[in-house]
Formats: sequence, structure tokens, C-alpha cells
Amino acid sequence: MKAFDRLKTALWRVLLRLSAQLHDPSGHAAIDATFFDRETASKHYCRRTNYRVQTLKTTALVDTETQAILDVHCSTGKPHDTQLGWQVARRNAGDLASLAADKGYDWMELRKKLREDGVRPLIKHRIFRPIDHAHNARVDGPRYRQRAMCETVFSTIKRTLGDAVRARAWFREFREIVLKCVVHNIKRAVTP
Repeated sequence: MKAFDRLKTALWRVLLRLSAQLHDPSGHAAIDATFFDRETASKHYCRRTNYRVQTLKTTALVDTETQAILDVHCSTGKPHDTQLGWQVARRNAGDLASLAADKGYDWMELRKKLREDGVRPLIKHRIFRPIDHAHNARVDGPRYRQRAMCETVFSTIKRTLGDAVRARAWFREFREIVLKCVVHNIKRAVTP
């Protein structure tokens, strides 16, 4: 646990970036979010330390061909997917050709910003008007269907490395999730 305190989160992000470079990125990525449980503590400890948040929202950017995690964002709150999607995509826009996401990331500003950065947004529209059906028909294709790779990666991490974080402080929990992503990338690189 002391290593989580000594090394800053920026260094853990560099480690994640280096582990992602073990793979040959395709330029096509998908983004999705999941929740990791915080390991249950005793009720006495929770009351004493004001420990209320039970889950951590984790948003990951995954290369669809190699299933390598390119970037990750963690939060104890419940920020909207569109805001997190832009934050994660902006950090990696130079490396992406397309970004696939589900309807939770449906935001016109996100699409516009991605296009300005040269990234093709593959994000389905929520159906409010008849024109939205036409937009969704244009998006549907093999690249969009690869967005399920995020769920595959999350499932693999939760089965092999656990679905809960054990650290008590929020910054240690974030670093633990980044470390799980690094381990996943390294395991994917060494297994044929």
C-alpha cells in the first residue's frame, strides 16, 4: 500500500500508456463504463470515517482489435458519460481514427469535438425524431459492433483480478484500478 502513496497518479498513467504500447494499436477504439465495488468494511468503520460511496465508476478506452486498455478514468461520483467520454477521448484524440460508444454517450457537442480532432464518432443517437433512425443506420456497421470489446475487457478484469478494490482512500482505489488495467495489458501482450 505504501507504493500507492509514493507514486503519483500521473506516473501510474504513464505506466498504463507504456503497457498499452506493448500492443500494436489499430486506431479504432470503444469507450464504456462499469462499476467496481469498494470492499465492504465494517459498519463501525463506515460510520467513523464517513465512508458512504459503495462503488467506483470506471470509464475505459479500449482498442477494439487488441483489447488493450488505452486510458481509464475513475470517479466516486456519478458524472454523466458524455462528459467523461470527452475527457478520455481528448487525451487520446491524436491516436484515434474512430471511437465507438453506446447511446449513453449521445451528445452533439461530443460528436462535434471528436470530428474537429479528426476522430470519426460511432455513437448511436437516442430516438427522439424520425431523422435519428437514419443517423443510426449510418453508424451501424462492423466498427460500431466492436464496442462490445469494452464489456469483454471489463468481464476479463473482474473475473481474473476481482471486481472490488481493497484500498480505503479514494486516490489509492483509483491507482489500484489503473494497476489492474496495466496488469490486463501485460497479460494480453504475453499470452499468444
